[in-house]
Amino acid sequence: MSRGHCILSHGFESGPDATKVTALAEVAERLGWTHERPDYTDLDARREISPVGDVPARLQRLVQRAGEMAARGPLVLGGSSLGAYISAITSLQVPVKGLFLMVPPTTMGPMPALDAAAVPISVVHAWHDEIIPAEEVIRWAGQRSARLLMVNDSHRLMRNVEASAQAFETLLRSL
Repeated sequence: MSRGHCILSHGFESGPDATKVTALAEVAERLGWTHERPDYTDLDARREISPVGDVPARLQRLVQRAGEMAARGPLVLGGSSLGAYISAITSLQVPVKGLFLMVPPTTMGPMPALDAAAVPISVVHAWHDEIIPAEEVIRWAGQRSARLLMVNDSHRLMRNVEASAQAFETLLRSL
């Protein structure tokens, strides 16, 4: 029997087979959670909407799927960059047990500023993120008493995939 379900959302210009969300999926499976990695590449390609694709449609897709899965049992949302943003915003609309956010943008153009439900939150961010300033994420995480892991890396977190997976494992084990 599953402990719950994880929906792991990839970042912009990435995909469901991306290294980071794949590593998280492996952790979820090992710990007895079912999981899925939605594909948003069709929406990311819609550059006529914005430079980062159709963010409202991406959010709507996750809200719909998360709502379906939350009705079945415990749900954890996780993601990287834009995937982290939509996961956090979705938590305000769908009941979740926890959030795992890698390099989350605190602002997203005309979309609402990053916010999240009052649930256990774990954040992994890079000191040298060239897209999202570390100070903004540190402040955001602190305001929510989130667990925060700052790593010596850039936005892609490629040198810290294993550290991110370990942080995700810690979150899942705590729920």
